[in-house]
Amino acid sequence: MAALAWLLIPLFAAVGAAIWGSWAARNRTTGDIAELAGYEKFREAMEKSHSGSEAA
Repeated sequence: MAALAWLLIPLFAAVGAAIWGSWAARNRTTGDIAELAGYEKFREAMEKSHSGSEAA
C-alpha cells in the first residue's frame, strides 16, 4: 500500500502540472481590444487637460 501511495504522488503532481500548464497557456487576447480603447481614451483625456493650461 505504501508503494501505491508513492506512485500516486507523482501522478497527482503530473495532473496538477497539466492543469496549471493549460491555464497558463490560455488565450488572453480577448480583453486587449477593450483595454487598448480605454488607454486611448485616457491619453485623449490627458492631452485635453494639459493642452489649455500652461505651467508658470
